[in-house]
Amino acid sequence: MAGIETTLGLVEKTYNKTRENLSVVRDRLNKPLTLAEKIMYGHLDDPKNQDLKQGESFLLLNPDRVAMQDATAQMAILQFMLSGRDESAVPATVHCDHLIRAYKGEDSDLAVAMDENREVYDFLASASSRYNLGFWKPGAGIIHQVILENYAFPGGLMIGTDSHTPNAGGLGMCASGVGGADASDVMAGLNWEVKNPTVVGVKLIGKLNGWTSAKDVIIKLIGMLTVKGGTNRIIEYFGDGCESISCTGKATITNMGAELGATCSVFQYDSRMKDYLEATNRADIAKLAMENIDILTPDSEVVANPDLYYEKVIEIDLSTLEPHITGPHTPDAFHPLSKVKEDGAKEGWELNLSSGLIGSCTNSSYEDMGRSASICKQAKKLGIKMKSTYFVSPGSTQVRKTIDRDGFTQDFEDVGGVMLANACGPCIGQWSRDDFKKGERNTIINSFNRNFRARNDANPETLGFIGSPEIVTAMALAGRLDFNPITDTISTPNGDIKLEAPVGDELPKNGFVTDLDGYQKPEGRGVQVIVADDSKRLQLLTPFAPWDGEDITDSLLLCKAKGKCTTDHISPAGPWLQYRGHLDNISDNMLTGAVNAFSGETGEATSILSGEKHSFSKVAREYKAAGKSWFIIGDENYGEGSSREHAAMSPRLLGCKAVITRSFARIHETNLKKQGVLALTFKNPEDYDRVDRTDILAIKGVKEFAPGVELTLEIKKDDGEIVNIPLVHTFNNLQIEWFKAGSALNVLRNS
Repeated sequence: MAGIETTLGLVEKTYNKTRENLSVVRDRLNKPLTLAEKIMYGHLDDPKNQDLKQGESFLLLNPDRVAMQDATAQMAILQFMLSGRDESAVPATVHCDHLIRAYKGEDSDLAVAMDENREVYDFLASASSRYNLGFWKPGAGIIHQVILENYAFPGGLMIGTDSHTPNAGGLGMCASGVGGADASDVMAGLNWEVKNPTVVGVKLIGKLNGWTSAKDVIIKLIGMLTVKGGTNRIIEYFGDGCESISCTGKATITNMGAELGATCSVFQYDSRMKDYLEATNRADIAKLAMENIDILTPDSEVVANPDLYYEKVIEIDLSTLEPHITGPHTPDAFHPLSKVKEDGAKEGWELNLSSGLIGSCTNSSYEDMGRSASICKQAKKLGIKMKSTYFVSPGSTQVRKTIDRDGFTQDFEDVGGVMLANACGPCIGQWSRDDFKKGERNTIINSFNRNFRARNDANPETLGFIGSPEIVTAMALAGRLDFNPITDTISTPNGDIKLEAPVGDELPKNGFVTDLDGYQKPEGRGVQVIVADDSKRLQLLTPFAPWDGEDITDSLLLCKAKGKCTTDHISPAGPWLQYRGHLDNISDNMLTGAVNAFSGETGEATSILSGEKHSFSKVAREYKAAGKSWFIIGDENYGEGSSREHAAMSPRLLGCKAVITRSFARIHETNLKKQGVLALTFKNPEDYDRVDRTDILAIKGVKEFAPGVELTLEIKKDDGEIVNIPLVHTFNNLQIEWFKAGSALNVLRNS
């Protein structure tokens, strides 16, 4: 069996291939290259003939690794099993972090998860062992922290079935979130196909200080660019300010680049990455990276004249940057700390904090824990405890055991903190919350990455805000969202006192406490993959039917979604996570959070056939049973957020032929294409308003489907009027073959 670890030999092979590719690319382009271009083009399958037009062409790439978390790995592995391959063609790992529900604390919650999810864990463990995948057991850590600690390396290319895979960009890797179909393709030995991204340069100058942290850099940037400002772009950080940010701080920034919709984000190799590699027992890779520094940094001409080589350049002065929070309900609603009182009063927010939560894949490093613990240590000395409930989620067993040894865990618990499992928990909606009922208004703040309505606790009336772990900790001590530790005092038994700015080492002085007990090595072909015939949580897949060769006609409109419709709205997580391996069962949650543009109601539609109001999924099943295909109409940036491909597979299963939007988020658009659904865009965005609930819909021109050729949405109105609306798309020839075959997986199976 092939190796899974990131060995010195694997990295050396990657660097040699990168140099070989770049010699060809430089001859073709005759221009200096950004770091992002070096990494992406260094992994081209065919550098001599690949179309390199940024923003238009689709790159065929050979990733170095694949990473999967337990919720999305189920469907990725089920698809891979249909490919007929014996083992993964590239190093790949599975990480059990999403199915552990936070409630009482680490030990209790982990025991419950092991009992509730045993069937899924047994499947993932056995399939991983059978197909040569590394398997990280429940409680071992959050996928992105474990990847950073063990597998990421400068100049590498990785895809992962989680939208925050770009976390590895903090260690100089181009790492991108994808759907399970992309992962299964690469594990089967195929290329990864992605639109050739443009590159945005973010120049960091100055140095972080005081209460400001890496989190504030990315919150500031998301506020500037918005949640769709990174679509089909790579965000590349450069400038002297980068050196002042730790490796894990850089990872926080690249992790939340997902909230920009970016393909990925990346920092150039520097001494802080070297320090991290050495601290995590990879000094040999650090040395090799230094010897290859020229391919792990942008060309000097790019740094000297960035405006000539980046699509745009944004400058952020770290020395003057103040702490920010963002929210509610969207990551780009940012507020400088000095404006929170004013903004809160104007917007009518509930300013009393019910909960503060730190951790998640974005902020669960040793440095994050240490800086937050330093505030808790102050609080203990001052004789005060948390006024809000306070939860802590470490990123990995390695981080947890190290902070246990160094006293941080005790610091948290001394002021009322509750230690949760080394898992995602509340960040992804895995939070059994009983202090507020659904529908009761309250406010929380966390150091996570997304704050969509109802995301953390399934309560649409919870106002969710995001800030750095340090700011979350200070606000939870004060019990107020409008507490500014820079200017405000906090009440103590000895009077009102201002907190000192947090401090903390980026790496433990006495080294990390390594722990590989949570890792299972694969055994190979002799292992039996465990899937029960009567399982309600796992279901072997049946291939989707191919296109019938005709234009799509006589279709109904299932849903016209109004406003923000993320993958959380299309296929919510929380309690539905238990069905991530059973496509038919999880499809009952389809469009649960979508706002019906005609009624203003959430998750419901009135059937054109029966006249009865039901959930979108039930109406879809009614249409499918009647032999009627149906469409979804979406608004701007439709499918923003998580990489979950169930948001594409459920519509496909229940009869969706096309999703037509004003614009798409990158990952969801690709996921729809992979499952054989027409992902189309209004040529004129205002045509969204011309589609009515009772219209009969058709798509003309499908028989002549070709790259760059428009299709037509034909609408038959109740009075017989025919309206034709032009549609555009980004399908290339290979993606059109996916559609014709019924899915990308069908193309793979037939090859």
